[in-house]
Amino acid sequence: MHHLMKFNGPRQQTINGNTTPPSPAFLCKTRRRLAAPDLRVSWICRFNIILLLLLLLTATALPFASHAGQYPLPGWRDRPDPIAAPEARVGGEISVFGGQYPKGLNYYLDNNVLSADVFSSMFETLLNMDPVTLEYEPGLAARWTISDDLKTYTFYIDPKARWSDKTPVTAADVRWTFDVIMDPGNMTGPHKISMARFDPPEVVDERTIRFTAKEIHWKNLLAAGGFHVMCKHAYENRDFNTITFTFPVVSGPYALGAINEGVSISLVRRADWWNINAKRNANKGNFNRIIYKFFAERPNAFEAFKKGAIDIFPVYTSRIWIDETTGGAFTKNHIIRQKVHNSQPVGFQGFAMNMRTPPFDDIRVRKAMALLLDRDKMNKTLMYGQYFLHRSYFEDLYSPENPCPNPLIELDKTMARKLLADAGWKVNPATGFLEKDKRRFTFRFLSRDASSEKFLSIYAEDLKDAGIEMIIDKKDWAAWARDMDEYNFQMTWAAWSASVFKDPESMWASAEADRKGGNNITGFKDPEVDKLIDAQKTLFDINARNDICRKLDNIICAAFPYVLLWNIDYTRLLYWNKFGTPPTVLSKYGNENSVLTYWWYDPDAAAALSDAMELDLSLPPRPPTVNFDEIFGK
Repeated sequence: MHHLMKFNGPRQQTINGNTTPPSPAFLCKTRRRLAAPDLRVSWICRFNIILLLLLLLTATALPFASHAGQYPLPGWRDRPDPIAAPEARVGGEISVFGGQYPKGLNYYLDNNVLSADVFSSMFETLLNMDPVTLEYEPGLAARWTISDDLKTYTFYIDPKARWSDKTPVTAADVRWTFDVIMDPGNMTGPHKISMARFDPPEVVDERTIRFTAKEIHWKNLLAAGGFHVMCKHAYENRDFNTITFTFPVVSGPYALGAINEGVSISLVRRADWWNINAKRNANKGNFNRIIYKFFAERPNAFEAFKKGAIDIFPVYTSRIWIDETTGGAFTKNHIIRQKVHNSQPVGFQGFAMNMRTPPFDDIRVRKAMALLLDRDKMNKTLMYGQYFLHRSYFEDLYSPENPCPNPLIELDKTMARKLLADAGWKVNPATGFLEKDKRRFTFRFLSRDASSEKFLSIYAEDLKDAGIEMIIDKKDWAAWARDMDEYNFQMTWAAWSASVFKDPESMWASAEADRKGGNNITGFKDPEVDKLIDAQKTLFDINARNDICRKLDNIICAAFPYVLLWNIDYTRLLYWNKFGTPPTVLSKYGNENSVLTYWWYDPDAAAALSDAMELDLSLPPRPPTVNFDEIFGK
């Protein structure tokens, strides 16, 4: 469904746009991140990426196999990726902002955007997806079969597939990875959800693995073929929960390079990657080194970018985009400024309320909290009116032809006060604060981003006017993540990306409300929603599933688990003018992270940039706005 993302830096999605072809594992997971306040949400897995897709497809275009048979189909051929530029060249490096320094890079333990990017560059899945058609194509598995009852999936691992120590990738590796995900002692949280639908897979022979599902589910093939396989002999004798920064054996196109703790982490391109000569991988993954640099705050990262210490900077803040991208290097095109429109789906962001404990276990209080947020004022005064205001958790499911029926929640202090009074909160004349059972209405807002403070200060004033005290509890990334894993919060800022193929179970199912480290961070429980979630599991028609998600949306919106915020539907990019890019700049469904897949270092452009900076000259401009569909259709 959505990808909930711990905000750990540049977004993934993405979940499509890593250094390998888009992994199906990224298409339906949830990734959470603490949103920068003025944010364009991209897609994302539980602490949630990455990776990000809400395209409405027809049933006939679905890559979810609803038919038994052998795959890939006879007409499939290994062909070049149509997005990749034939003139791309291998070499050079790129430095990107990685957010705050992570507590680990093991995506199964800390599945945030950064760990998803790094992990998926090092470890591969049995199946991949075509980045344009989203049809399944070979990954570690060269072919696969689906049984007549749609419950059994057999994968035949490519005999060429090798680990970086030259040993073959085997069915035993797949089985071991499944086992460590499902081990109750491992902190693999939401990754267990899809895997729990299968019996332990059967190792048929060295290169054949068979998954048998306990029930029919439209996502079973995606789940079985889409998780990243780790090397058994390299990791089986270690405590899995301690595998965080050391990955000596990998299978993917990149390996972990130098780590400067707290400062940077690099990935190094593998010239001996077993699948480097596949046509579908040509002209992709071109950088010899990808360097993630870490800063405690985005403004510090932006200053580093302007000095050339970071090569690309996606802009999530309207003030920066409007006020700080003119003159100097921007006017002379030393730094390129572009808006990129593609089919990357739009998620949602909001203030998540912990419904497990008072005061937010009362729907009247939660609705009042939404009515006390002046989103329109914030959008106009702090974000230059560039955003639309959320009225849905599934924004992509609505259109002018199918408008969203949910009401737009606007500031209404009168209604908020009435709801609070109905919930038993009364004003103490001596203090002006609301009280109930002799306790003041005080709550803590868990934050880890200084840039959110100007938004929270406006909110705090309106709350105070209604008799509510909000205390901002700012923590660093690691402490915030620990609190979120344990649901040790009352309110926090969270952004969720979306998927082409939405699966609402991990975020909205009652059973997930009590799973530590899961996606249902608000503790949402509703029996009607549970019934609808169960109903969509056996539907292979995406339109039918989307109809169910719209019904879910109406119920969830009425329950106010979040104070919904705002969003935009394009990517704002700044980058130093020393890179080659495909005409579309980004991939069809990805965000700025698809840069790492499709761009390349251009030594001629870099030399021209160096001369222009030294002589204070201008460079030729690049298109200020790029529309994927317009360009790709030409």
